[in-house]
Amino acid sequence: MECEICGKPVPENNPIRAKIEGSVMVVCKECSKLGKIQKAPPKPKFVKQKNNKNQRPATTRNRPYSRNDEPSDELIEDFSFEVRKAREAKNWSREDLGKKINERVSVITRIETGKMTPDTKLTKKLENTLDIKLLEKVDSIDLNDFVSNSSGERTLGNIMKIKRK
Repeated sequence: MECEICGKPVPENNPIRAKIEGSVMVVCKECSKLGKIQKAPPKPKFVKQKNNKNQRPATTRNRPYSRNDEPSDELIEDFSFEVRKAREAKNWSREDLGKKINERVSVITRIETGKMTPDTKLTKKLENTLDIKLLEKVDSIDLNDFVSNSSGERTLGNIMKIKRK
């Protein structure tokens, strides 16, 4: 093992750990004077037994990722205009809408100006209160249809649908 500052050898059995300028490093005795020496981390007093009968084994996600795991709804492109138009059609102020959906006026303002994209929960509240449709279904795409370059490989440019404002 080597000192992380000067490269001199450091004893393997008892390395010196020092905090120097916010970073904890393994250093030699001379370089340890540049910072504050840290205590060695405590060693565990017992070893955890694996698969005890009373304990459940740690569960991990065994199933592979699938396209069905992705959300199937997407926010429409001109959501800010639609929210403002629906609010004005009901002759509500931003304060009125904020009270009805239990949100601050600043949130309504940022949504209507397009500076903020509402999350799914807030979008649902806006849809229900204003009687508008802000979420649209996303169709599943067969990526093989988009292979267009001569090498036959898929690239992001082949698959991506570019939205222009």
